[in-house]
Amino acid sequence: MQRRSFLAAGFAATILLTASPGQAHALLRQADPPAGSKQPIPPPVVTLTFSEAVETRFSTIAVTDAHGKRVDFDTPQHVGDDPKTLSVPLHTLSPGTYTVTWHATSVDTHKTQGSYTFTVAG
Repeated sequence: MQRRSFLAAGFAATILLTASPGQAHALLRQADPPAGSKQPIPPPVVTLTFSEAVETRFSTIAVTDAHGKRVDFDTPQHVGDDPKTLSVPLHTLSPGTYTVTWHATSVDTHKTQGSYTFTVAG
């Protein structure tokens, strides 16, 4: 009987260990423009790269000016064939500070979110 319990416990541990990678979340790995950066010219797009593939239908990128007005348009799209990278086009930006707020849903349905700012030089 103890041997069965030991085998069952080992089997359960194996399932948990192999299931762990599937429990990952899409973490922000890279942003362009970068967080806290000062851009000499207004960027035409915001591009975010995550640690795993994200679903465009359930992910958002909102870029707002200092008054809270949205300056992005369209919905985020994958960049080329890269399922980990999303991009959203921007209207022409004036000098000032902008906030990027994102919500990402990975292909395994886990959700993450965050925000950061960047500045366009005057």
